Amino acid sequence: MTLHAESMLCEDGPLARRLVGFEMRPQQVEMAKLVEETLTKRGRLLVEAGTGVGKSFAYLIPAIARAVEAKERVIISTNTISLQEQLIEKDLPLLRAASSHEFSAVLAKGRGNYVSLRRLRLASERQDRLFPDEDERHLLHAVEDWATQTRDGTLSSLPVLRPETIWEQVQSDTHNCMGKRCPTYDKCFYQSARRRMENADILVCNHALFFSDLALRARGRGFLPDYTHVILDEAHEIETVASENFGSRLSESGVKHFLRTLVSSSGKGYLPQLRLAKAGLERIEQAVRCVELCEQAAEGMFNDLWQLSKNGSLDPESAGEQRVIGANAVVDCLSDPMKNMAGMLRFLRESAEEADQFELNAFAERADAFAMASQSLVAQNIPGCVYWIEGGRKNKRGARAAVSLQAAAVDVSPLLREQLFSKNISVVLTSATLATGLNDFSLASRRLGCDDAKTVQLGSPFDLARQVKFIIDATMPDPTNQNFEAALANRILRHVRETDGGAFVLFTSLATMERVARAVESDFARDGHPFFVQNRGMPRNIMLDRFREDARSVLFGVSSFWQGVDVRGDGLRNVIITRLPFESPDKPLTKARGEKLTREGGDSFRDDQLPRAILRFRQGFGRLIRSSQDSGRVVVLDSRIAKKDYGRAFLKALPEGVVPEIDEGEGIDPPSFDE
Repeated sequence: MTLHAESMLCEDGPLARRLVGFEMRPQQVEMAKLVEETLTKRGRLLVEAGTGVGKSFAYLIPAIARAVEAKERVIISTNTISLQEQLIEKDLPLLRAASSHEFSAVLAKGRGNYVSLRRLRLASERQDRLFPDEDERHLLHAVEDWATQTRDGTLSSLPVLRPETIWEQVQSDTHNCMGKRCPTYDKCFYQSARRRMENADILVCNHALFFSDLALRARGRGFLPDYTHVILDEAHEIETVASENFGSRLSESGVKHFLRTLVSSSGKGYLPQLRLAKAGLERIEQAVRCVELCEQAAEGMFNDLWQLSKNGSLDPESAGEQRVIGANAVVDCLSDPMKNMAGMLRFLRESAEEADQFELNAFAERADAFAMASQSLVAQNIPGCVYWIEGGRKNKRGARAAVSLQAAAVDVSPLLREQLFSKNISVVLTSATLATGLNDFSLASRRLGCDDAKTVQLGSPFDLARQVKFIIDATMPDPTNQNFEAALANRILRHVRETDGGAFVLFTSLATMERVARAVESDFARDGHPFFVQNRGMPRNIMLDRFREDARSVLFGVSSFWQGVDVRGDGLRNVIITRLPFESPDKPLTKARGEKLTREGGDSFRDDQLPRAILRFRQGFGRLIRSSQDSGRVVVLDSRIAKKDYGRAFLKALPEGVVPEIDEGEGIDPPSFDE
């Protein structure tokens, strides 16, 4: 039986019989037809599907049909774990039952997510020397117990929190794999997953894995099995993920942690416990000396990077990014010691036991990778990248935090055009926010390199004109005004009180958020509002769960709360946008993109910063209404949306029928701010 989207999604279809409250949505049917056509023709499709369309069913049904009927593998990539879990655990099993079609769907994960039973046994045998900390040994025992019970051997199913030192000693590793010679090969979780992936009709993965694989394929390798179709959900995130994967990163914490794994400060670690067949002690001492030289080189180089960031525009007292313009701004004193150490580790292999030969090979490969990253980042020889130093705040004792040297692709469009869109495969990109205005996909098409894609904007089936009250406070001072934050606290208090909580307050700056939070928290406590502030130590998922528990809660959040957060019902009835979400023009990647546009005759504000801000604004707006029963208000406390010419572009991007109301902004006296 052929699988048709219309028959599956109609009011008396198979899904309607299995889902309570199922409603036929014309936008969902239209999207399914568009995806079906794209997969059939191996075309390109950019489709924006508003909240409530049900886009996962709209692309899964034609994907299943193509996989089953044409025997062609489909990759479905998402940005968030929650959506991957929804697809694998709910949507795909439901469609399998409803369609009566047999197909296999597998969640693909990177190799490092799987435990190696051989390495786990080896770590257990050497635990006293590998793990000097008693707590780490207790965690190792917990991992051993878990490994006897787990079905898939993946990190996500591990019920205990683990330090990196435990997992990196037991995870599956390409360079530390014995293949069929391994005594645990028949029980290997990774090899079993690999076989399922090779036989799967549909593979679900995250964007990080997909674009990492794409970068590997550009170098003649790859991780994912070949595929004929790819559907990228949450596609508004792929530029960022691709930019990172086509760049590089060298972190001080990563380098030092690697070296401590070889030899710890207490004299433990991998090398001191190593036993060699001949000339053992002398060779091990030479290797330990190599580690010490790497430690000295790393300390010197990262100190130089910190000093360089202090001498630039980056405030050394705060977290931030300092662009590095020009090659060899610091001396690359790390790559040669790392290469020498890699050579020494390979030399040790000659007289090591078989199990240690694989361990030493993996350590040598990692040392080579650090050397390569150091060399390419300092010399700035990765084409098309911008380079910067990222540093954290000083601690209370005045010691500097760890820094990293990073590079990201300024323009991923030529890379994606060559590695993805030029291939003989179907590519579907979908999200609730891809367009910057009515049918305006110019930003997405340009920045992703899919100029020939068909573009379609499907509105929400919800009655947003009725469900949303959109308020603009045109009397707020300009965000650059010194009184802005005091006025912000005043208006936030008033609007939160008008809805008795149930509010997300979205910021663009951590520092501003924290100052305003300190100014209002005593008022919220007095009013009885549970109050949650991002970046105060509570994990994001726990903060959301706590917010949902009390309908009077108030949550202050920055970037990650502007999107991908779903609070249905009366729990969220007020979204307050404190400032139009422009990226800082001084961020290295933002500045480099602007410079490239200017060189090409464009305008960095009009062509890049403004449309990106509009997309983020639409994402923040979209937090409020998640179902047809939801209602509430979106409040904008940035008067520029009403006073500046570019404000009209934000208003034009609002859903059809949503009309702004101008608020006079009169309220309670502003709270005092501590100096």
